Amino acid sequence: MTIESASLDGALPAGAAPATLMSPADLTADLDDRTPAGIAAGIGRRIRSGALPPGSRLPTVREVAKQLRVSPATVNQAWRALAATGAIIARGRAGTFVGEPAATVAGRPAGRYQRLHPPSDSAFRIDLSRGTPDPALLPDLAAALREITAHDAGDLAADYLGEAMLPELAARVRADWPFRAERLAVFDGALDAIDRLLSTHVRLGDSVAVEDPCFPPFLDLLARLGARPVPVHLDESGPLPAELARAITDFGATVFLVQPRAQNPTGVSLSAARARELTEILRAGEVLVIEDDHSAGIATAALRSLGTRLPQRTVHVRSYSKSHGADLRLAVAGGPADLLDPVIERRMLGAGWTSRLLQRVLLTMLDDAAAGHTVTAARAEYRRRATELRRALAKRGITLPRGDGINLWLPVADENAAMISLAAAGIKVAPGGPFEVGDRPASDHLRLTVSALADADSLWLATELAAAAAAAPTYRRVRRS
Repeated sequence: MTIESASLDGALPAGAAPATLMSPADLTADLDDRTPAGIAAGIGRRIRSGALPPGSRLPTVREVAKQLRVSPATVNQAWRALAATGAIIARGRAGTFVGEPAATVAGRPAGRYQRLHPPSDSAFRIDLSRGTPDPALLPDLAAALREITAHDAGDLAADYLGEAMLPELAARVRADWPFRAERLAVFDGALDAIDRLLSTHVRLGDSVAVEDPCFPPFLDLLARLGARPVPVHLDESGPLPAELARAITDFGATVFLVQPRAQNPTGVSLSAARARELTEILRAGEVLVIEDDHSAGIATAALRSLGTRLPQRTVHVRSYSKSHGADLRLAVAGGPADLLDPVIERRMLGAGWTSRLLQRVLLTMLDDAAAGHTVTAARAEYRRRATELRRALAKRGITLPRGDGINLWLPVADENAAMISLAAAGIKVAPGGPFEVGDRPASDHLRLTVSALADADSLWLATELAAAAAAAPTYRRVRRS
């Protein structure tokens, strides 16, 4: 049954003007994404901006499908998602009309400038897909630059042969490193460090144990190296010991890539007991452990590094992107010299080193009390935002485990149906599929980044997320492959 033949309750808004029929070409003029989610998001955007006023009559599903050169089923999925939010109303043979979706009636006041200049460059009212920090919660970069320029920094400008890592920064970092590291090195972000470590220590055909779900670029890097990712599932305490043991004994994993806290996407952090269990399994072999502490500074959980018990086989990577600013592109890796020196030597044939000026900026912020207070406040604020959304979801029957960091892992009945439902309401999220290691995950999920949340969004957003979590596909289910 298509939405045009469905008998959906609803009436046009009171006082609406006589229906104006929009042509298929005009309706679809700015629709670049022709997936169900893209169509729903684009039409929802035009309704929220006023380009499609209440009462406007839409072309038929077949007319829109012909104009977009997609199947009627594709358009019908988008129409159903829009109808579920009240954005459009199907009135049987009379046609389908633009309504006034309750979800877009914000409880917060809109300023004149906002009403004058709606965000027409984006189809989404709120973007929860990015996995990035709130810029408003980062330390003041300008203050650090002023501090540097007030002193002589000429020694940083022209030396090709100086120390790759500022000695002062190395001393500052060593003060709270989780274990005694023979070597420290600065890289252009955590992913750069992990890329170089994998490229140096993983060979074609090697097996690498990875958390499942895990950060998608890790899987892309392994694919480019011709390595095999072996999934290790998680519970609320971290990777499951039995699955790590199986990855090593049955598949010969030579590397274990792990996020010890605020795991992306689940938010899980290693417990002390689980860290001990994992190190007992790893102690018997020669597996290289690479730890990605991507949320250092803003994570509230204690750091449980496997390097405290396995310092000769662990490289710990600490990122400063989420705490001090992504554009600094700074992360520090620390571990045994025999594991890091080949990486450092190979890098000298290319990029050479990470800008010492940027290192000085980071060092200045690490030593600045005001910047430290900002990072501490950001950590508390992210925690508060995640807690508020969890509470709002719990009131709607969705209970999420208490995680850490800026991401939530939301279980849904069907990933595609959930994303279409949210797109129709103007909400962008990250699909769970790319995070899954296996081809057939037991259940579907979405990843939500809470850094973009405002207090006024929590209740409305929780309602939309609950509806999306229960959304069922309107097509024959085909599992990802």
